[in-house]
Amino acid sequence: MKKLYIIAILFCFFLSNISCMATNYYDRYGNKTRSYKSDSSGDVTSYDKYGAKKESYKKTSAGYNSYDKYGSQIGSYKKTDNGYDAYDKYGIKTGSYQATSHGVVVHYDKYGNKVGSFKKNASGKIIQYDKYGRKIGSYK
Repeated sequence: MKKLYIIAILFCFFLSNISCMATNYYDRYGNKTRSYKSDSSGDVTSYDKYGAKKESYKKTSAGYNSYDKYGSQIGSYKKTDNGYDAYDKYGIKTGSYQATSHGVVVHYDKYGNKVGSFKKNASGKIIQYDKYGRKIGSYK
């Protein structure tokens, strides 16, 4: 589930017109479940719905490293020509995120199977879809 939350951060770089200073994630019922705050260096911290720190993402020259709430590295995201590849803390590829020419970001598992997608709607909200195209959440 953690990988889905990185989309708020990655979308900031795929679609530069989205404000990335503070972003909230809502489930399909409209309940706030997570929030993200970025600083001027591009580092991002995620918080649960109660405001407790969950994870942080530190910008690197290759992409981002992710850390748990205790500061232990739990993964990384490396920039590619079309998006980002995700790796676990051991450096094993766990998936990828690729931007399409239509402004959609598609999430693939480590085998190349589509897991879901993300698209910005007319009001500027990022809608998250499962692999079957069903809405499962949103970012704003």
